[in-house]
Amino acid sequence: MRDLEQDRRYANTLARGLKILRAFRPSDNGLGNLEISERTGIPRSTVSRLTFTLCALGYLTHGRHFDKYRLGPAALALGNIASAAFGFVTVASPIMQALANKVNALVGVAIQDDGNMLIVKTWRPEGSGTIWLDVGYRMPVMTSSSGIAYLGALSREEREKLETLLSVEAAEMCEEVWDYHRSQLRRLGYACVCEDVRYSRAINAVATPFRPSEIGEPVSIFCGANVDDLSNARIHEQVGPELVQAVDKLKALTGHAVSAVASA
Repeated sequence: MRDLEQDRRYANTLARGLKILRAFRPSDNGLGNLEISERTGIPRSTVSRLTFTLCALGYLTHGRHFDKYRLGPAALALGNIASAAFGFVTVASPIMQALANKVNALVGVAIQDDGNMLIVKTWRPEGSGTIWLDVGYRMPVMTSSSGIAYLGALSREEREKLETLLSVEAAEMCEEVWDYHRSQLRRLGYACVCEDVRYSRAINAVATPFRPSEIGEPVSIFCGANVDDLSNARIHEQVGPELVQAVDKLKALTGHAVSAVASA
């Protein structure tokens, strides 16, 4: 992002408007201008102008005078159109639901969005009463299993593009992490983050990349659960290999039998 902002073709106002839309989470019961400003880092006066415009275009709604902003019908329509483009999810559903039931863990799809991994689809074990991560949850690229599986699948050119979206600190270590997890993916077929660098000590996960034809970059398909239910030993003995087998089935059914890891 740092380099993009210096590009004369970069529309900063548009980028800020989209950043506001990204600030909303499934658990929110509306956001005020101050909350949006705090989440995005955009000055409150600028947020006020942008939320007014987004409301006028239908991307946000705003009720009574003291009510908060919520995503509007235009955003919902755009989201539905985008979801329809992920045709592989329909094919994946029975495979991933069976996997979730077999390993008793959450299975999901995460995509890279503005330098984070965003969960866009989940399958829960049938009959599970546990609180799980859900659609809309964001995870850091460098310290989540979904993130490193995505990163390890990238080509050098794709990785350099990702670096522009990361913090300076993350970008500096990106090449080393990329190189390590490319090797891990080629050796094991899956990737997982070590406990000492994992962004959440309460959740453990394993992930593998998949390159759908509908979009121009890989997605991560992951299995995750509380650390008490998903130890590192269980990841390597059962869950990781089962995840790879499930994604191999998906590749066969969608005609993407080649490795999701870029050659260079």
